[in-house]
Amino acid sequence: MTFRPKMTAFTDGIRALSDLRWRAWAGVVADLWHAEGRLGGVGHYVSPDPRIVIFLKDGGKAIRLADSPVDVAARPAAQITYIPAGMPLWSQIVQPGEFRHIDLHFDSVALAQKLGERFGMAAATAALARPVTLDGVPEIDAIAHLLADELQGDGLHDLYGEGLVQAILGRVLAYDQIALAEPLRGGLTPHQMRRVTDFMQANLHRRVSIAELAAQIGLSESWFARAFKQSNGETPHGWQQNLRITAAKAMLGRDDATLVGVAAATGFADQAHMTRAFRGVTGTTPAAWRRGHGG
Repeated sequence: MTFRPKMTAFTDGIRALSDLRWRAWAGVVADLWHAEGRLGGVGHYVSPDPRIVIFLKDGGKAIRLADSPVDVAARPAAQITYIPAGMPLWSQIVQPGEFRHIDLHFDSVALAQKLGERFGMAAATAALARPVTLDGVPEIDAIAHLLADELQGDGLHDLYGEGLVQAILGRVLAYDQIALAEPLRGGLTPHQMRRVTDFMQANLHRRVSIAELAAQIGLSESWFARAFKQSNGETPHGWQQNLRITAAKAMLGRDDATLVGVAAATGFADQAHMTRAFRGVTGTTPAAWRRGHGG
């Protein structure tokens, strides 16, 4: 199955000047953008997969990038930026005009496994969780222009495009950066934890598997389970159970909510199942909690 990136983007004051040119290879999709920005134009971007953004011909000098909307005008865009999975990015146009850039979207699971096989999962995970910015790297600039030509042309053998992408990846995520990377304290990064929690919240109606959760941030099941427990002192199942109890409390505060309805809406098998879980976490039953909190 071909990997398909799931980028979420919002822009205002930025428009494409030509059709998007793109190619897909094993575990990666390459996009070539030719756009125009007006002064003050803004953008917000987030993706569940890691990506590399490369500006061509100093196009990044007209743009500011930041990982929060408050600091959006703080720093110029680097020539090359590696953005970890789940990390939000804000942009602002400070000089009107045209610019071109290449976006490389990587399948997070495939990339983590590939690097993990060589460097170990702990080092690979730590390296992939850290953003990278590079300027003045002529070899990447040269490769990026070859890749841009490939995206605009009829397309040579897949080995050519894949080779260009691998060369860029190998230079951006340098060997020593991965091999010497130490696991981040606490196991999962805030971005990873937020993505996993959001996925749990969106699936409170069912029990999600370790495999599903690990896939959200590109980790193996065993590494994810250890890192999650290290981060929270809780298993993923216990964490989702607490999310269900929190959601149940909010619903119990409504006069029109029945215990059966609350149990069904928060993913419990039935009212009795919710009562057992609720008592285990809070020390009381849902009905008693509701009476004590004015529901």
